[in-house]
Amino acid sequence: MNDIVNYEQVKGKIITIREQQVILDSDVAELYGVETKRINEAVSNNLEKFPYGYVFELDNKEFGNLRSKISTANLAKTRVLPKAFTEKGLYMLATCNHKIKNK
Repeated sequence: MNDIVNYEQVKGKIITIREQQVILDSDVAELYGVETKRINEAVSNNLEKFPYGYVFELDNKEFGNLRSKISTANLAKTRVLPKAFTEKGLYMLATCNHKIKNK
């Protein structure tokens, strides 16, 4: 994993869903250099760090709209509804960073 992520890499992954700026779990995983399932495991294993509003799962309609607007390989392969991380959720995920890297 490259520990240095530049602003343009992050900026390009920010989307608006439910009137909030978020980054999808697959994009967070790409930034961390890990599989998406590692990001979601970090959330599942640290639920107390992710209260309501820090991370949410897209619903079928949101995911359908997203697929029609953004054609990426990550979304094409997705079998489960993606999670969206708000800014606070990303901060909390960063506190789990050592657990993500060490898997």
